[in-house]
Amino acid sequence: MEILVTPDSFSARKQTIARHFASASDYDQHASIQQTVCQYLLENITHTKQSSVLEVGAGTGQMTRLLAEHVQSQHWLINELCAEQAATLQSILPMADIAIGDAETMDLEGIHSLIVSANAVQWFDNPLNFVTQSAHRLQTAGQLLFSTFTPNNFLQIKALTGQGLDYPDITEWQSALTNADFEHIELSIERFDLPFISPYAVLKHMKLTGVSTSQTQVSSRNTQPFRWTKARLQQFESNYWQHFSAQNEDGQSCVNLTYEVLTVSAFKP
Repeated sequence: MEILVTPDSFSARKQTIARHFASASDYDQHASIQQTVCQYLLENITHTKQSSVLEVGAGTGQMTRLLAEHVQSQHWLINELCAEQAATLQSILPMADIAIGDAETMDLEGIHSLIVSANAVQWFDNPLNFVTQSAHRLQTAGQLLFSTFTPNNFLQIKALTGQGLDYPDITEWQSALTNADFEHIELSIERFDLPFISPYAVLKHMKLTGVSTSQTQVSSRNTQPFRWTKARLQQFESNYWQHFSAQNEDGQSCVNLTYEVLTVSAFKP
């Protein structure tokens, strides 16, 4: 096993993202949708015996734990942006090489039979390039399996604040996969509407899962800093209730936050 750390190559935006996730110490308690997605990805791995597995953006190890329990591999390479997660990831897969750094710019050595990434690619500066990079890193008949989010993800936040990531849509992903000569391409979308007791509870949930609406570095295109003020927060609460109010399973008033997940499976010919 080896732990490779290359934080000096981080852009200012990636440093901000890493800080947000480093401070989300209760991530696993609140990232229920992400855990559901990890389970879905696991169920779509074609072969449980692999020669080499690369996981990109492992985070707290939600997907890593499932891989460790259900997949056998001769070699493991686990990548993560946040250096604080290195020890956790190593404890989950003691035989793995842990590569701490920006997956877009660092050299993730080796040719792999499976590349998997759960809920991470949306943070890339160029998400679609992940497909091209993966094509070069996969062996013949190797599987690329990942999840990301659609432009409808967190639609309420975008509508009310103008803040958010720029997600490629499903047709862009399809084109990228086709242009990279992938075969047996399968893309699927699933929407989850999570109820919260208040708009403030929505913001708290997002912070606890590493997402900030007060720093525009979470978006590669925004240039002007977004800052919460008392007046802006009050207006946000009022508008959220006005436009996105709902009822939970008990018939109580609530507001929803939308997750819309895109999952991709494809094979290198």
